[in-house]
Amino acid sequence: MSKKSECVKVVVRCRPMLPDEIAAGYERVVNMAVPRGVVMVSKPKAKKDEAMREFTFDAVYDWNSMQMDLYDETFRSIVDAVLEGYNGTIFAYGQTGTGKTYTMEGIRNKPEEYGVIPNSFGHIFTHISRTHDEQYLIRASYLEIYQEEIRDLLSKDHKKRLELREKPDTGVYVKDLSSFVAKSVKEIEHVMTVGNSNRTVGPTNMNEHSSRSHAIFIVTVECSARGIDGEEHIRVGKLNLVDLAGSERQSKTGSTGERFKEATKINLSLSALGNVISALVDGKSSYVPYRDSKLTRLLQDSLGGNAKTVMVANIGPASFNYDETMMTLRYANRAKNIKNEPHINEDPKDALLREYQEEIQRLKLALDKRKRKGGRKEQRGQDGSDGSGGEDGESEGKERSLKTQQEHLEAEKQALLQNKELLDEERERLVAEVQQKVDQLKKEQKKRDTLAAKIKAMESKLLAGGKNIIDRTDEQKRVLEKRRQEMIEQKCREREIVQQLETKEESALEIRETYSSLQEEVDLKTKKLNKLCSKLKAVRAEMADYRDEQGRVREELALTLDELQRDLKLKSLIVENFIPVEEVERVTGRAYYDEDTDEWKLRPMEPPNEMNETLVDRPVSALGSWRPTSTFAKMAARTGDPRYMAENILKVELDMPNRTTHEYEGPLIAPVVQAALDAALQDEEEITVNAIDTVPISKQKTPGRKAR
Repeated sequence: MSKKSECVKVVVRCRPMLPDEIAAGYERVVNMAVPRGVVMVSKPKAKKDEAMREFTFDAVYDWNSMQMDLYDETFRSIVDAVLEGYNGTIFAYGQTGTGKTYTMEGIRNKPEEYGVIPNSFGHIFTHISRTHDEQYLIRASYLEIYQEEIRDLLSKDHKKRLELREKPDTGVYVKDLSSFVAKSVKEIEHVMTVGNSNRTVGPTNMNEHSSRSHAIFIVTVECSARGIDGEEHIRVGKLNLVDLAGSERQSKTGSTGERFKEATKINLSLSALGNVISALVDGKSSYVPYRDSKLTRLLQDSLGGNAKTVMVANIGPASFNYDETMMTLRYANRAKNIKNEPHINEDPKDALLREYQEEIQRLKLALDKRKRKGGRKEQRGQDGSDGSGGEDGESEGKERSLKTQQEHLEAEKQALLQNKELLDEERERLVAEVQQKVDQLKKEQKKRDTLAAKIKAMESKLLAGGKNIIDRTDEQKRVLEKRRQEMIEQKCREREIVQQLETKEESALEIRETYSSLQEEVDLKTKKLNKLCSKLKAVRAEMADYRDEQGRVREELALTLDELQRDLKLKSLIVENFIPVEEVERVTGRAYYDEDTDEWKLRPMEPPNEMNETLVDRPVSALGSWRPTSTFAKMAARTGDPRYMAENILKVELDMPNRTTHEYEGPLIAPVVQAALDAALQDEEEITVNAIDTVPISKQKTPGRKAR
C-alpha cells in the first residue's frame, strides 16, 4: 500500500461573458495564459501603472475550453485511481452563476457537452468491459446538504433528515443512506436523474436555477481480482462528485425570506470549509475544525486524508464580479497547498462484493446438493422400472432432464390404468404412488428453479470484465485513446516545466558572474530594483484587497446577524408571552447540545417522585387538591354543591333556566299582497296596498325595515 503524500490538484475555469453583462457595459477583467497555467486579473478602473494580479495553478481553462478536454486532462486520472482502489474527490467551488453545475453535470442531450459526472460513468463501465478475470460491483448514492440538514435524494421521503456517524476503520458515513446497484451507464444515469429531480433549486437575481444546497454523488467501485499469492483480493474505491452551492452576497442576489436563510447556511458552510483549508495549510495549527459543518465532516478524508482530490474553481470574467473572483482565486490558491495521504483500500471488512460472492457460493452449493439428490432418486426409479443398469452412475442421473422423468412416470401411470388384470383398489393405489412421485419431482424442480433464479439475480449485479457491458471498443480506438492520453500527459509536463523555468529565471538573475562595466551593473541593479518595487506594490495592493474583502465579509456577517437577531427576538416574544415560565425553565434544564449531530436535544423526563416531594411543602389544606381548600369546602363538594366543585367542573351539570320566549311566527299574508310586497322591496318608501276581498286596507311596512 502506498501512503505517499500528494497535494490537492487545483484548476480554474472561467465562463464566457453573459449577454446581460455585455449589455450593462461591464468589461472583462480576467485573462488567462493557458500554456503557463496562470490567471491574470486586472482591477476595474485601475491606474495604468498598476500591475495585474497573477495566480498560478495546476491548469487553467478559459471560456473556449471544451468539456471533454477538461475531463481528459484533469479528471480522468482521478477516476483511474478510483478503479485501482483509491478514494477520489472532485468538487466545484465558486460564486453562484459561474458554471459549477455545468462543469459537473453538463447538458444531458448533448454528448459533447457532458460534464464530469456523466463522463465518469462512461469511463468506469468502459474500463470494466476491457478487463479480464475481474468482477466488479458498482453502487451509487446521492445526497444533499440543505440548511445543514443531510437528505437522501434517492429516498421516497427525500426530506427526511439523516445523521452522520463515524467508525474508526471507515471514517465518517451517513446513517441509513440508500445505495443502488448499477449494471450499466443507463442505470446509473437514471439514478442521477431521480436525485436531481429531488434537489432543492430556486431563482435569484444572479441565477434563475440556483442550487440551494450542496450535492454529493457517491460512486462506490468494488473489484475482486486474483493477486500474486493466488488468493482473491477485493479493492474498494469511492468517488465523491461534489457540486457545491455558490457563495452569495445578499446585496447582489436580492434574496429575502427563505432564500436569505438558505444563503446564510450556504455561506456559513463555505466559511467553515475555508477555515478547514486555512488550518490544513497553516503548519502551526494543531486543530482542524472539521466539525463546524456537515460539509467539512463529509469531506474530511478528501481534505488532508485518504483521498486523491481535484478542486475546480469556477469564476466569472466581468468587472461586476471582481470581488467574488478574487475571493475564489485566493481560496483556490490556499487549497493547492493541502497535502493528502491516499492509499489503496484493499480487503475492507464492509465490502459488499464479498457478501455477494459468499451468498452466490452458498446458493450454488445448495443447488448442487439438490441436483445430486434428484439424480439418485431418478436413478433408483429407472433401475426399478426397466432394469437398465446404472452404467454412468450418478453423473448420468444429473444430466437427465425433468421432461424425461415426467414422460417415464406418465407412461407408467397409463400402463397401470390400462392393466385390467389388477384390481381397482390396487390400480388406484399404484396410480396414487406414481402421481405422488410426479408431484415431488415438480416440487424439487421448482426449488431448483428458485435457487437458480436467486443465483442469476445475484450474479447479474456483478460485472465481469470482457463482457458486453457497453458497446465494445475496437483495438484502433484503444490505441488512439492511449496516444491522446500520452499527449495530455506531455502537455501537463510542459506546463510544469514552464512554471519551473519562470521560478528559476528570477533566481538566475542574482547569480551573475561579473559586470563588464559600472553602467551595466547599474542597469541590471536598476532592473532588479524596479522588479522589487513592482512586487512591493503588488503586495500592498493585495493587502488593501484583503482589508476590503474583510470589510465586505464583516458587512455580510452583520446583515446575517441582524436577521438572526430579529428571528430570535420574535421567538423570544412568543416564548415569554405564551409559555409559562416554569415550563421554559423545565425544558431549559432538560436541553443539551449533541456535538455528533450538531443539534439541541432533550433528556428524558425525570421520574415522577419529585412531584410527591414538592407536594409535601404545600399547605396542609392543599393535600390532594390543586389549590388550598378549606375543610368546609371539601365537605360541601362531597354533598354535590356546584359552588364548591371547581376542581372538576365537568361533573357539574348546568341548570337550564325556564324559557320565557316563543318562536317568531310571521303574519299570514295573501299571495296577492306578497307579490306586491316583493315588487315594493325595490323602493325605499312605504307602500299602501289595497287588497279588496282579501284583507282590509292597511299600511304595511316592507319586511326587515325598522319600525319608526
